[in-house]
Amino acid sequence: MPAPITIGRYRVTGRLGSGAFATVWLAEDDILESQVAIKVLADNWAHHPDVRARFEQEAQVLRRADSERLVRVHDFGELPDGRPYQVMTYAGGGTLADRLDGGLMPIGTALRTAVDIAQAVTVLHESGVLHRDLKPSNVLFDTVRGDERVLVADLGLAKEIAQASGFTVVAGTPGYMAPEQSLPGGGLDVRVDVHAIGALTYEMLTGKPPRPGAVLPPSKLRPGVSKQIDRAVLRALEPDRERRWPTAAAFAEALSTSPSRRLIRAAGAIAGVAALTVAGGAVVPDGTPAGWTRVGSADHVVSVAVPASWSHQLRDGGWDPVAIGLPGGGSPSPGLQVGVDLTDPRATSPAVLAGASWWIREPVGATLPVHASCARQPPRKVVVGRLSGQVVRWTTCGGSRLSYSEVLLTGPAARGVYLQIRQDDGLDRTDDVLHTLRLGDG
Repeated sequence: MPAPITIGRYRVTGRLGSGAFATVWLAEDDILESQVAIKVLADNWAHHPDVRARFEQEAQVLRRADSERLVRVHDFGELPDGRPYQVMTYAGGGTLADRLDGGLMPIGTALRTAVDIAQAVTVLHESGVLHRDLKPSNVLFDTVRGDERVLVADLGLAKEIAQASGFTVVAGTPGYMAPEQSLPGGGLDVRVDVHAIGALTYEMLTGKPPRPGAVLPPSKLRPGVSKQIDRAVLRALEPDRERRWPTAAAFAEALSTSPSRRLIRAAGAIAGVAALTVAGGAVVPDGTPAGWTRVGSADHVVSVAVPASWSHQLRDGGWDPVAIGLPGGGSPSPGLQVGVDLTDPRATSPAVLAGASWWIREPVGATLPVHASCARQPPRKVVVGRLSGQVVRWTTCGGSRLSYSEVLLTGPAARGVYLQIRQDDGLDRTDDVLHTLRLGDG
């Protein structure tokens, strides 16, 4: 169909995608100076009472849930020809399907995304709704204040949980549907969505969706996946729903407490221990500038100094190299994170992560985080004592002064080191922090 010039008060600028039931347009809200996505029901379905009711119900569910984990509906209207439309959040980071088309995701990123999806679906379930059609194209990515966020979308097949036992129509997408969805009138509950999240997690970890009746443990297809993750994912995919995780929240918790997930609770790379208040830290004369605080990992292997204004909280229990695509998944490797706020996963305040591992060595096979809303600067070489490597700096994230420095260092017969340095004032203290890095023998 040709692109409309306007939809309601919104100026259409392009097409985002089309499906069997609707077309989604990108538009400008000139009054609020923002972009929106507008979903318009297809002409051949606009006068079909059941489909139209489902379209309106989707908007009502999203509006009622009103969560930052779900695509939000901001407006609803009708075109002059009678087709209804929804004005929704525009997620500029693309879909999970796009990411999967780009190749294997780092294990830490896959697990972090899976937990985010499960938490979004938990919001739906708490609102009394089943999604029933979770798949890669229905998981979107957006950037808010410099941090990437996962959004669940497309509730066209959603249904009130209270009515689920009365389903008579088979609905869903093969490859992600739970077995009971193929049985008309089989009675559905939240475990159909648990199965779909399990299938998405499996695909993110292995690059392919699970094959019904022949599901290999993810670790058989992807080195570095822990046995605990195998057990969590395979339980989500159980054909017998009585043996699945009882809720999406339970599955999220299982992924969050696994060894491979220990990095995920901070900016992609830190062990999940309680944040501690740093009371001045262990200030030492060895390379610590005046006005800076030195902190170290609990095993005394890694220490680093940061400006005193950054040293409000500390996690010192280690990290998992799986988060940057290296082998791991067992006991945490030496590492720490120090920063202003380590309790909020979306915080943009200053923080430093420093982790050591024998797996960081030449040739380096790590996959460093990509900060999609930032400008990538050319990599540069650095030398820190007996270690050397490169820095990749990401600046002006989300149009702000937020920046990230991603650093990998290797050396002869020594642990390599990964650092992520987050700053929020437009300055670059990367080299200052690197020159305070110390490795012990613990």
